[in-house]
Amino acid sequence: MFGYLPLMFLGLIPVIVVIFIIVGIVAFFNNHNRNTNNMDPNQIKPKVSAGNFLLNIGAIIVLYTIVSNLISLIFTVIEKAYPKITNGYNYLGSQSISWPVSILIILFPIFVTIMYFLEKEYTQNPEKRNIGIHKWLTYTTLFIGGSILIGDLITVIYFFIDGQELDMGFLLKVFSILTITLVVFLYYIADARNTLTPLKRKVWLVISIVIVLISIVWGFSVLGSPRTQKLLKYDELKISNLQSMTYGINNYFSSKGILPNTLEEISGGNYYVPLMDSQTNKPYEYKRTGNLTYEVCADFNSASNNKDSSSNLPYMYDRNVTSWVHPSGYYCFAQTINPNTYSKPVPSY
Repeated sequence: MFGYLPLMFLGLIPVIVVIFIIVGIVAFFNNHNRNTNNMDPNQIKPKVSAGNFLLNIGAIIVLYTIVSNLISLIFTVIEKAYPKITNGYNYLGSQSISWPVSILIILFPIFVTIMYFLEKEYTQNPEKRNIGIHKWLTYTTLFIGGSILIGDLITVIYFFIDGQELDMGFLLKVFSILTITLVVFLYYIADARNTLTPLKRKVWLVISIVIVLISIVWGFSVLGSPRTQKLLKYDELKISNLQSMTYGINNYFSSKGILPNTLEEISGGNYYVPLMDSQTNKPYEYKRTGNLTYEVCADFNSASNNKDSSSNLPYMYDRNVTSWVHPSGYYCFAQTINPNTYSKPVPSY
């Protein structure tokens, strides 16, 4: 249940962004109308400039994008470091950190820059801290952050009372959401109370930088460097090709009633069979070991994780439900045809 929280949170991001844009537009025109209709010659209220409006909206959108991808990155690392063995299909998990890390590397400096310009403007014009767009977005952020904190704690209590296992992976996910949301929540409380001094802002900046850097470094330490990720993707492609090869061989048997002697017998027909390993530029190996048995082989860069249920999932078209767990190096997967699962070929006259 708790494992789907980041997916639910990511799914809400577009909705949250739309809400912020609507709130910003309403606040902008509301503040503009009040300044126009209720102008006191002795008290001129600060006007919302286009630049200030866009900076506030941009800061919130970038902030929520950073938070969501930071949580996604941490959850991916936790699920790899503390895998949960399941018996069901799980196509939602991903062992890649490329996307969230890329977003954090680009958007985090942009967020810091936007906040720098906003703070510079508020330092020169302190009255602009009270403009409608800034207050609306600040209190909306506090409401969303508080809701996530409450939901996080309710989830822990529910799992405890319900007798479900509070394993290390679950507790780390809870702690990561609690920490990230609490940092955002406390910062915006201080901002709403106008208690942030330049020194305190630098402290919050250092805290956020440390959290992001630790998450990225932890991700690479658990899941490997970009080169390691590239080799893992080669292995995933090899498994996919071997699965397609198995599917083609089984279809050949279904139509002919016999196994092919070589892959060349079926590669030119109506059966798609990948012949070459794109990493080594060498052909995959197929061995017919009997009338109903054969092997498909490839050279793998690293061993698959036996604890990771996703590496042991059967191919969706594999009627024999083959396990694709493999060691590093050269390895063959033994396959056995069950003739009862295939329709008998129609003789041609």
